[in-house]
Amino acid sequence: MKLKKIGSNQTELFNNGLVILFSYETPVAALLPSGRYIKTGTKYSTTTTRHVNSWLQGVFSDVETVAQGVLDGLVQEVN
Repeated sequence: MKLKKIGSNQTELFNNGLVILFSYETPVAALLPSGRYIKTGTKYSTTTTRHVNSWLQGVFSDVETVAQGVLDGLVQEVN
């Protein structure tokens, strides 16, 4: 498992082909080992929305919106 700060209040968590984007302390998007992108369907702040949109720039047509619990579950699996 590896953490990488990518910007102010933005962190990526890497684990066995899984990449999870955190905005502040909340997982909000992920790149799954299968190559599929997902993002939370929960509405957060303007800043968090900007973090997600920036991270997913160029892959919007291939992004699935999921319940926040799916992203939370990915984090639990890493632990």
